[in-house]
Amino acid sequence: MAQLPGHNGLSADKLKILVIQQKMIGDVLATSIICNNLKQRYPDARVDYLIYPFTQPVILNNPNIDHVVLFDDRYRKSKMALLGFALRLRRQQYDIVIDAYGKTESNLIVLFSGAKVKLGFYKKYTRFLYTQTVREIPAPLTNAGTALENRMNLLNLLAPGATADIRPKIWLTEAEIENGKKILERHQVTSGNIFMIGVLGSGDNKTYPFPYMAKLLDFIVARTGAVLLFNYMPSQSEEAKTIYSLCLPQTQRQIRLDVVPGSIREFLSITYHCRALIGNEGGAVNMAKAIGVPTFTVFSTWIKKEAWSSFEDGTTNVSVHLKDFKPELYGAKSPKEMKKQAKELYLEYQPELIIPVLGDYLDRF
Repeated sequence: MAQLPGHNGLSADKLKILVIQQKMIGDVLATSIICNNLKQRYPDARVDYLIYPFTQPVILNNPNIDHVVLFDDRYRKSKMALLGFALRLRRQQYDIVIDAYGKTESNLIVLFSGAKVKLGFYKKYTRFLYTQTVREIPAPLTNAGTALENRMNLLNLLAPGATADIRPKIWLTEAEIENGKKILERHQVTSGNIFMIGVLGSGDNKTYPFPYMAKLLDFIVARTGAVLLFNYMPSQSEEAKTIYSLCLPQTQRQIRLDVVPGSIREFLSITYHCRALIGNEGGAVNMAKAIGVPTFTVFSTWIKKEAWSSFEDGTTNVSVHLKDFKPELYGAKSPKEMKKQAKELYLEYQPELIIPVLGDYLDRF
């Protein structure tokens, strides 16, 4: 049997591996590259992926994941339920646990896993839980961004220097792609000149101000005459309508509020037929990149752009951040410090700063 180098003679033939990422959609998609590369390196291994239930759509049909382990919300609310969950996982007898989350819940799972190899990010107060750790790099070495590079560094503890595919991917079926096309046709959106708009972020501190976003939408329509589709959570319906109301009448005529995806997979199937996704940074941007749709991203004023501005090339994928235009507002402050000032900083993030960059981006279509 082939041995796993440097890991106590562990056989590489029939490995059972658990990858942990209890976080948002973008994080789950990013960490899926670990699963993808594990399967390439160890095709006979069983690769399980532990995630929150609501993030499952982005890994549906991924051939590199054998089993999805769902972390129910009750495990967060009850320590006894969490302990019971961890002990049930222990019965699976995983050989390797890779913790890309690194918080209390995953720490407990690692502690009770019984795995011979336990990999995680270095933290002074939890390093003893793992057989190996890696320090997160603060600045990207490639255009993949640190969010992806750090995950690959975690994987490379198993096989340093091995060739890897660092791009996240979402597997859409032909039926789903056709369904997205039919949805647009039913709403008489037959033009190929369609943009999906990430009109709202996941919260106030990740959302470009409504009047500013309306001005960007006015500019897009004036420049391209495109049809605009809005992407937002169901609970954000009224906010989306507010932004619509702030747009010029000619822009409103190009916005199709009646095209509302009923699920994440439906959003993906519709976005597949759009020329680009433009809007607030978040899971939608990461999903668009994972199905090969170009993106123009407006980063929140406190999110670290170097982490999530993945695969930017100045043409297909482009992003802007307030720090690009007004670095003097930031100094050496950390994202955590800047988060407290998010709304004040947004007032400095006028559309006039973004429009020249957005105009160049749109002209490339």
